[in-house]
Amino acid sequence: MGTLRDRFWERPLDELTTPEWEALCDGCGRCCLHKLEDEDTGELAETNVACRLLDCSTARCRDYANRKTFVPDCLRLTRSLVGKLPWLPDSCAYRRRAEGRPLPRWHYLLTGSREDVHLAGAGVAGRVISETHAGPIEHHIVEWTDASGESDG
Repeated sequence: MGTLRDRFWERPLDELTTPEWEALCDGCGRCCLHKLEDEDTGELAETNVACRLLDCSTARCRDYANRKTFVPDCLRLTRSLVGKLPWLPDSCAYRRRAEGRPLPRWHYLLTGSREDVHLAGAGVAGRVISETHAGPIEHHIVEWTDASGESDG
């Protein structure tokens, strides 16, 4: 993965190396879920329907390195995009750092466990269905509770 600097996640996003940027991801899986947009209002609705590459039991991409080959419209999250995506959850490490906020207390970089995102209720592992089995996506609209683990005091 490359060398990661001590407490790199506290640095501004534009100072992170590529390996540090990738390591910032908490693995919640919510960015890999389909969203619906109301044509009239522009309002977004979240679903529990996952991209076909997402392992629904772990919330990890089955082929991250080659995902754009299989899913051409897969969005590559970049420093310039992170502040422009209203659907990123409040708990997302990229969003929080772009807004100058700390990582949530359950983030694996703080706890050492990649399972803590799911134990805190912020991850989607075991709570989603693959697009290959879902049927009509509009039958799968959900409201995710945002377990941000906020302690911005």
